[in-house]
Order: sequence, then C-alpha cells, then structure tokens
Amino acid sequence: MLCLLSAILAWIDIRHGIIPDWLNLAIAGLGLSTAFLTGGPSSGLEAACEGAVIGAIFWLLRRLYFTFRKVQGLGLGDVKFLAAAGTWVGVTGLPVLLLVATLTALICAGVMQLAGRQLNSQTSLSFGPFLAIGLLFALGLQQHWSCC
Repeated sequence: MLCLLSAILAWIDIRHGIIPDWLNLAIAGLGLSTAFLTGGPSSGLEAACEGAVIGAIFWLLRRLYFTFRKVQGLGLGDVKFLAAAGTWVGVTGLPVLLLVATLTALICAGVMQLAGRQLNSQTSLSFGPFLAIGLLFALGLQQHWSCC
C-alpha cells in the first residue's frame, strides 16, 4: 500500500507541483497503524512523536531558509511528507531517506542538464518523488537490517 501511495504522490507532485494533504495523512495513518499493529500502543505513540518532531524540525528549517533567502526552498507538502515518513522510519531512518532523496534528485538534475535543459538557481524541481524513493529505500533497508 505504501508503494502505491508513493507512486500516486510522485505522479501528482510531478504533474501539479503539490503533495495533497489527504495523501500525507494516508501515508501517516498507514505508518501509525503499522507501528501500532506490529509493536503495540507504545510503538504507535513513539512513531507519532517521531513524526511530529521531524515535521517540526523541517518546518523550522523551511522558515529559516525563507528568512535568509526570501525564497521557499522546501514546499510545505514536502515538510508534511517528511513528518508522515517519520512515522515509518523514525529519526534513525531519516538520514538514509534524505541521502537517497538528495542523491536521486542530483542525478535527475544532472541528466536534465546533459539533455540540454538549462538549470539555474531559480529552477524548480518537485522533490516529493525523490522523498518517496528515499522513504521506500530507507524502510527496505531498516527491514533488511532487522531480519539479519
């Protein structure tokens, strides 16, 4: 189900430049339900707290970036997605999620540049699809490590 929601997220963000709230809520709800069903109420509460903390941190980073640059560097939908993703991978999975998302976005930008598209500091690139890839990769990595 998470793969399907991630694919829908990528398609909508690429096409419309937004990540709808209902989609972030579905991803968060599914993450909380999974945590609750696999680890009980304490795991569900822990997942909710980690998601909230991650969301608050990225909301603050978004505000700070805007304060200094007067440009939005990260969309609010991306911030909400990171909070929802936090219910799945927690604080420990966040570095891998961000690393994979950033590297795949850089590769995409490089391919676009090689294909002849002019990129500059004003070029906008939907980051949601890359965050979704990062979430799926980080979650798969966590599940692999937990079974070994």
